[in-house]
Amino acid sequence: MSAMKDSGPLDFSAERVLAKEFLANFADANGEAKYLNILQEVANRRVRAVQIDLEDVFNYKDLDEDFLRRITENTRRYIGIFADAIDELIPEPTEAFIDDDHDILMTQRSDDGPDTVDNPDPRQRMPPEIKRYFEVYIRASSKGRPFTIREVKASYIGQLVRISGIVTRCSDVKPLMQVAVYTCEDCGFEIYQEVTARVFMPLFECPSQRCRTNQTKGNLILQLRASKFLKFQEAKLQELAEHVPKGHIPRTMTVHLRGELTRKVAPGDVVELSGIFLPIPYTGFRAMRAGLVADTFLEAMSITHFKKKYEEYELRGDEEELIARLAEDGDIYNKLARSLAPEIFGHEDIKKALLLLLVGAPHRKLKDGMKIRGDLHICLMGDPGVAKSQLLKHIINVAPRGVYTTGKGSSGVGLTAAVQKDPVTNEMVLEGGALVLADMGICAIDEFDKMEESDRTAIHEVMEQQTVSIAKAGITTSLNARTAVLAAANPAWGRYDLRRTPAENINLPPALLSRFDLLWLILDRADMDNDLEMARHVVFVHQNRESPALGFTPLESSVLRAYISAARRLSPYVPKDLEEYIASAYSSIRQEEAKSNTPHSYTTVRTLLSILRISAALARLRFSETVAQSDVDEALRLMQMSKFSLYSDDRQKSGLDAISDIYSILRDEAARTNKMDVSYAHALNWISRKGYSEAQLKECLEEYAALNVWQIHPHTFDIRFIDA
Repeated sequence: MSAMKDSGPLDFSAERVLAKEFLANFADANGEAKYLNILQEVANRRVRAVQIDLEDVFNYKDLDEDFLRRITENTRRYIGIFADAIDELIPEPTEAFIDDDHDILMTQRSDDGPDTVDNPDPRQRMPPEIKRYFEVYIRASSKGRPFTIREVKASYIGQLVRISGIVTRCSDVKPLMQVAVYTCEDCGFEIYQEVTARVFMPLFECPSQRCRTNQTKGNLILQLRASKFLKFQEAKLQELAEHVPKGHIPRTMTVHLRGELTRKVAPGDVVELSGIFLPIPYTGFRAMRAGLVADTFLEAMSITHFKKKYEEYELRGDEEELIARLAEDGDIYNKLARSLAPEIFGHEDIKKALLLLLVGAPHRKLKDGMKIRGDLHICLMGDPGVAKSQLLKHIINVAPRGVYTTGKGSSGVGLTAAVQKDPVTNEMVLEGGALVLADMGICAIDEFDKMEESDRTAIHEVMEQQTVSIAKAGITTSLNARTAVLAAANPAWGRYDLRRTPAENINLPPALLSRFDLLWLILDRADMDNDLEMARHVVFVHQNRESPALGFTPLESSVLRAYISAARRLSPYVPKDLEEYIASAYSSIRQEEAKSNTPHSYTTVRTLLSILRISAALARLRFSETVAQSDVDEALRLMQMSKFSLYSDDRQKSGLDAISDIYSILRDEAARTNKMDVSYAHALNWISRKGYSEAQLKECLEEYAALNVWQIHPHTFDIRFIDA
């Protein structure tokens, strides 16, 4: 059926007929009446929002493109047309529900209807808006790319547009009056006033026929309980960094969220909004200064998150099958890690640690209210040019919620919270900083060593208690900052100085270092083979704009997010039989540090908690409800590898090389267990926990076998000490 032709005035009653036919007859791919089912849910008080998708209008066979164009160009009017059509189509409820105040008032008004039906004044007629339990939203078609804020010009006024950006501010949700209801003190009639703007002039005199006949100026009293309010929230949308031209600053746009769209976004969310681009005049003193100039805003119709939060991620059928196949892969841990920034050469263990940072461990809350954090904190420290910043930015892109900032460009207030005046209510409110914006996500801080000491102290509380305590401008409160901190820093003198101690090179206070679960030192050492391989890798990436073949297809960021979201739903626990194993491993680390004349790291009880967190994250990756010994061994190995570069040079300077150190480890473990035979698997496990590789173990076995210290089995490589 074709709508009205463009020539001549448009017949909106005919448009209402078209809208009604579409709602009544449209069927989805399964052949079900999509919108009639939604209206039944509305009648049963299960949902409020009726979202009309323009793609459905486009696919409906009995409507032409002109009808779609008219909806897009005059969306505000067509929302009312669809609402009128829904009033006629809404079915009777099929389920019983408890009457609320709205239902009781509507019943009373229906009973009183005959008394007011003869009054000609339209303000005494009940507006349809006050009877409606639903809200109509028109969703823009997803075809084509969304606009940037800079591209939405005056020609789009009144039209439905799609805009992408990042939310920088959200106001509190306030009630916005939609229909004001007054009661006359003299005649008792109800007077209705529809409110279509942010401000309105209340009525004071009763316009009813009875008051005019009696020549009385009936005083009207606003009945807030009988009036209809709508949830209202104001947000600020800012251009994405990649959309800002060179030499310009990002533009912002005000967004009005109403009804069911409120509380759907938070500061820091990257979203795509479809809405109506409208002008709004300035009010108050700003109107006097602005003159004829008006502001613009977007009245939101739908919200799409670019990256959903882990807890909001709903796996589709094909994603569930893919994740099930991946979980059965015995090498999934390595594949997931190597899929992180495959363009960056090497850093296998660091990528594994960053993968565990994304997965995290479950938060623990004790009966007395004490909380133990589950988020991992990692610090990457190293020479310039070892891809620290690139790793940080890649992790922020993969994480559903992430904030990237730099140390020199961040103040303590910018990291925690600032007190500002709310533009809607003019009240003093707290504006969250980078750590608060990254709540339930990752906060990446580059150039961590360049921060002022006074600003860096703001991070101490966040990293352990995961809150930001504020006492400013009469506001005393604590904000949640449940974030994983990923920091990158350079050594104290720009490059790592091998002549100085690690403590002098790192130049961070022990109170802060102990809060990091893993501290990686990445040194840029000259190595002929390694440098050649890295150079070939970099040249290949520049030529082909992709990483060299890894032996498997790297997983895309969307697949990584889906896998991690499924893994984060598990809460692994440590079984009883592993308690003693973990305790002895921790105590041995403390003993080794006590024997050392110059301790290279600060091992505290936080280190033990770090082992438990990393082990739980590894168990999550296996989709296991219990932590296995292999998880604990890998956690210990990562911790040892993170410290290995700190003291490897000292070992070489003191004459204690890796080969003799591996021999000492095997000899001590054999003496402790009082066994002359050591299996190769146990030996590899022991030396891995100390940060050595399998190649170094084999070299040690060959060297000491030649000295007749032990014998090696030719097939299994098991070790038998020769009793001298």
